[in-house]
Amino acid sequence: MIKKLFSFSLIFLFVFLAGCGETETTTSSTNIESDSGNAVKKVTIQIDGAAVPYYAPLYLAKEKGYFKEEGLEVEFIYAAAADIVKNVAAGNVEFGFPNGDSVISARAENIPVNVVHSTYQNGLGATIFKVDSGINKPSDLKGKTIAVTSYGSPNYIQLQVLLEQNGLSLDDVNVKIVGTGSIVNSLVVDEVDAITFSLLRTIEMKNQGINVDEFRSDEFLPSHGNVLITSEDYLKNNEDTVKAFIKALNQGLTDMIEGDVEETVKMAINEYSPTFKDKEEIVIDSINNVFIPYLWQSELTKSEGLGTSDIEKWQGAIDSLKKYEVIDKELKAEDFVVNLK
Repeated sequence: MIKKLFSFSLIFLFVFLAGCGETETTTSSTNIESDSGNAVKKVTIQIDGAAVPYYAPLYLAKEKGYFKEEGLEVEFIYAAAADIVKNVAAGNVEFGFPNGDSVISARAENIPVNVVHSTYQNGLGATIFKVDSGINKPSDLKGKTIAVTSYGSPNYIQLQVLLEQNGLSLDDVNVKIVGTGSIVNSLVVDEVDAITFSLLRTIEMKNQGINVDEFRSDEFLPSHGNVLITSEDYLKNNEDTVKAFIKALNQGLTDMIEGDVEETVKMAINEYSPTFKDKEEIVIDSINNVFIPYLWQSELTKSEGLGTSDIEKWQGAIDSLKKYEVIDKELKAEDFVVNLK
């Protein structure tokens, strides 16, 4: 049985010590004066990983002045998901943009953060395979060699659930551990029959002329990619600021959904992520085929608005992580997933 993916005991101690003696919000936000003389509130969002063009809605909201229109000056910094949760809870930054699983794990360790915008309605996990591999349905994975990055990775849990829901178990396949930098190539050169990793790699390989298909993990295990979080304390004392941030973010999302993806991607690469200079086509394809129809939108967002959280889906994700011992505590999604009106 898989062990806990994350341990937040030391994080909680850090948060507790950081908050001792504080009776007001301890974030780094400050009020500065804009060119027009109006007060602008400076806030920081810590984003999962590094600057990549897939965070274009945030960049667009800044470049087009949507944050400024809401009275905000926003700074972007980057870190690992676990560090983001820690820093948000401790009040070192006002907002975070980690993956949903890290938030659930944090709440299981009593880390006081709230989800205020389910930006990615689904997760990014998928089991990817070549079309000519003889794999047409999940049960065809029996006897195959499947790569994951580690036995403690979310993708390992996703593979386990995929197999179980199709009458198989981990004993029916050969699981191979391959590092993040090599896992895609392991499929390309046929070292493995499939990989359980990010579904964005499906599009990347197709763009390279490799004929692949996928089983998306969210069809078997509910999850969320990047979501907007803040601390319980910051939300309580700065709800208007949180709503203003969400409004600007939603305008950035709307512009991308309804507007020119190509120009926005070029802006995001030129201004924020120049290492993607030779990958514009792949990024554009990924946004058009995955982010817009699958990650940023759902049937719920079409009726209730972008970023709306499906509480039942969050509860399903919590229950699955509890079942597979990623967390050891019962949680209620409604206690930390918030839909602001």
